[in-house]
Amino acid sequence: MREGAPAGKDDVDTRQWRDTIAAAQDGDRRALDELVEGWLPLVYNIVGRALNGHADVDDVVQETMLRAVDNLGSLRDPDSFRSWLVAIAMRQIRDRARRRTAAPLDESAAGGAADFAELTVLRLQLEGQRREVAEAVRWLDDEDRQLLSLWWLEVAGELSRRDLAAAVGISRQHAAVRVQRMKERLETSRGIVRALDGACPGLREVTARWDGRPDSVWRKRLARHIRGCGYCAGTHESVVPAERLLVGIALVPVPVGFTLSLALGGKTAAAATATAASVGWSAKVLGALTQPVVAVTAGATIVAGGAYVVTSTPDAPPPRVAVSPTAASTYRPPPVVHTPSVSPSQSPSPSATPTKTLLYGSVVDAVDRAPDPDTPPAALPHRPETGITSTGGAHAVMNHRGDSVTLTGRGYVLVRWQISPQYRAGSLVMPAWTGLKGELFHVASGGGRRMDDPVSATDPTATGMGNSTVGYAVPPAGTQQMWQNEYFYVDGSVTLTVNESGADYGLSVFPSSWDAAEKDITTGPDQGATRYGLVRDTGGDDTPVPQYATRSTPADAATVAQRSRV
Repeated sequence: MREGAPAGKDDVDTRQWRDTIAAAQDGDRRALDELVEGWLPLVYNIVGRALNGHADVDDVVQETMLRAVDNLGSLRDPDSFRSWLVAIAMRQIRDRARRRTAAPLDESAAGGAADFAELTVLRLQLEGQRREVAEAVRWLDDEDRQLLSLWWLEVAGELSRRDLAAAVGISRQHAAVRVQRMKERLETSRGIVRALDGACPGLREVTARWDGRPDSVWRKRLARHIRGCGYCAGTHESVVPAERLLVGIALVPVPVGFTLSLALGGKTAAAATATAASVGWSAKVLGALTQPVVAVTAGATIVAGGAYVVTSTPDAPPPRVAVSPTAASTYRPPPVVHTPSVSPSQSPSPSATPTKTLLYGSVVDAVDRAPDPDTPPAALPHRPETGITSTGGAHAVMNHRGDSVTLTGRGYVLVRWQISPQYRAGSLVMPAWTGLKGELFHVASGGGRRMDDPVSATDPTATGMGNSTVGYAVPPAGTQQMWQNEYFYVDGSVTLTVNESGADYGLSVFPSSWDAAEKDITTGPDQGATRYGLVRDTGGDDTPVPQYATRSTPADAATVAQRSRV
């Protein structure tokens, strides 16, 4: 019986599918259609999570379902169909891993599409610690991710422990040990996700040369930092175990338009039928598939020639992809001694007082002094929120010229800076906001420090902009000095583009919320930060508009004028 499932549930599932499997084995096209449509989401989730959305996912799913169709006649016990199908999927995943070891694949092939962790967050609308678990999967090794793809579905109620052990080819006792070890590494990865969402100055130094791609080497480095860092480690009393978070989570929907081509041995269904007279069951099924008809089910269509095209169902619209605002961590770091903000970089000039007006776009960010570190900020007005969708997902990382993310909706956005002057100190080329439709405001600054605040207890010259050894990154004259975290409010649509060449700074972009912004800016020095945040929002149209913003879409975003008028 499936752990955590009602007694007899597996028996019910088996009875529901026994007749369908038997009919499909007899060559019934409609039964085969129902079988493939019913089990394709499970296979897609196992393969997608095990490979984390790599471009090979479609191929592995194709091969799994093809082998299942081709060998269904050899299945003697319909009650074991689920374990049998999952075992086929895991063999195809392992075969793919062996091929990749023998002839390394270009992992950049998956760069144009969201990884499976991101799809899980977007399509299932995961928030808080459920989102954290999904994103932590990125940090697991291939073997752990393969096991997690099964354990996740076991906890969610889609597989039993018997299915999991059979798929991996080990005993239930050995499976329990393997799962426990994987869960420990998953919890370590969750801690990394939480820490990267924070604003620890020490962690920024550790990740200065990180390219933003999770791997086992950086997992160990970051875990070592977190274990020794009071800011990052914090308390784990409020962390919910992953299995409690995953109970009852639905399968990630198969993408609309996903095509499953039932070819036999690389041949088309028609060609395979012509040569399959001696292969028994396969010939019957493929012969049925090549009839000039199209069979439609609730979620899949069998097209003549043997292709399954997943479509949206009339009574089940495609899932929303809006990213619900996520709350900031409730962790409060222990007190630390802070130093006055004396920057070795360019000294800020006095604030230029904007003219108060209700005309949107007439007030642009001006250079200002850092506020007193011990002065709490003014209240942050709460603007309407319906959520922000991002082409970069819940956490977009941009490092190079031309990287961009488009934000759409109504709500708050966090842009986090990571300066890397060791690559090239000197004047920076600032990012630009282009193609603005609607309104865009710069509402608050946070992260516990400005980027020109001191960041090291041992090097008095070190700030977030560099140090005396490597030099300092310097914004263009007259440009607003950035803080670690900058909050913006979008009502409409806008694209943020990185214009600096190389890796002189990185931008992380998160759809956020008023709650997260307010919590960040009120986290003051007594809680481990250098200073309180700064509120820029007046609640009206005279709230500052960010510099380098335009409603046009120039060929080169770096040409956007500094004192934008929108």
